[in-house]
Amino acid sequence: MPNISGLPRLTRTHKLSVAGVAAAGAAALVFSIVPGADADQGKSQATAVENVKPVAFSAVDTAAKTQQATITQQADNSAAKGKAEAAAKKAAAEKAAKAKAAAAAKAKAEKARAAKAAASRSEVRTAIPAAAPKPAAKPAAKVYPDNLDGWIRESLDIMAKKGIPGSYEGIHRNIMRESSGNPMAINNWDINAINGTPSKGLLQVIQPTFNAYHVEGTSWNLYDPVANITAACNYAADRYGSMDNVNSAY
Repeated sequence: MPNISGLPRLTRTHKLSVAGVAAAGAAALVFSIVPGADADQGKSQATAVENVKPVAFSAVDTAAKTQQATITQQADNSAAKGKAEAAAKKAAAEKAAKAKAAAAAKAKAEKARAAKAAASRSEVRTAIPAAAPKPAAKPAAKVYPDNLDGWIRESLDIMAKKGIPGSYEGIHRNIMRESSGNPMAINNWDINAINGTPSKGLLQVIQPTFNAYHVEGTSWNLYDPVANITAACNYAADRYGSMDNVNSAY
């Protein structure tokens, strides 16, 4: 049954103490009305009742105080726990706010450094003019060996640029027949020599023919191997279609 009186609920021990007090009172009352009881006996019973009453009510009061103290302690503990939890939440919130502020400050500082660095690079680019592009390197001049093979190959390259036909085999074959590969060879016995214009050089060219078919970019020296070959091939191309078509004196 619920307690609606507002007073502390009595435990089983309290109830037994109250019952004891009530029994003692009843006993005293009986002794007081029983015939033949003497005055001393009645006095003794009254004393017993007086001794029991304070003890019983003292136990009830102590239990009530103990219960109240327990309730108060629980309330204090609950309040302390709530206060501690609130303090912990506040500390955590302050820590999170500080971390967020620090991160924002760091991001702002990094952004400022990046902007400063970009401005510095821009100033450097403005202060230092762009280097002028280097001219394209000219291809290295081709080097030919100073021998019959080199002279023929150099003449073929010049002929290719000038559109003069001829092949390595056709030039080499006619050189070996005309001079055996000697650039200083000269014919002093044929009709040309008799007429005063002897054939000279690798392909035995007379001076008038050399002058008429000289190729620009080569030497004007009739004995120069490359000039001699190129002029002779130019003449053979005009007269026979190509030095490849020449198989005898021409």
